[in-house]
Amino acid sequence: MARLSKIEIDDSSLPPPTPEIEQERRVAIFDLLEDNSFTIPAREGRAVPEGPYELALSIRDRRLVFDVRTEDRRPVAEFHLALGPFRQVVKDYFQICESYFDAVKTLPPSQIETIDMARRGIHNEGARILMERLAGKAEVDIDTARRLFTLVCVLHWGG
Repeated sequence: MARLSKIEIDDSSLPPPTPEIEQERRVAIFDLLEDNSFTIPAREGRAVPEGPYELALSIRDRRLVFDVRTEDRRPVAEFHLALGPFRQVVKDYFQICESYFDAVKTLPPSQIETIDMARRGIHNEGARILMERLAGKAEVDIDTARRLFTLVCVLHWGG
């Protein structure tokens, strides 16, 4: 039961996403809902309602907001993360993704594979930073962190 069953992205204050960004978002949400690990640890001796949880991600006041609720919409936790620690890795990720999308059109498979390996490395770094920032607030596995990082990128892109 330590998982996410629904994910919402509040992009109402963001410019419309490009088709590539929208596709990344759809894939990340689909993959997250298929397989994820998401636990809210008990704090200050208070019990935490059991999952599965619904997650709403947004950017408010230049902070990344995780609003976690039970499936019947009862609040579980809300935490705000500074965007600063993500800025460089998000920028690097978008640059390498752009290179990758361009490479797919013109370069041989060996060069595409090299760019894709770099893209995965940057993505892993973003997931690691996210896991560090979530420490004590939410526990996620690396695959969940990778997919959540994709959603952070989607929000960061417009933010």
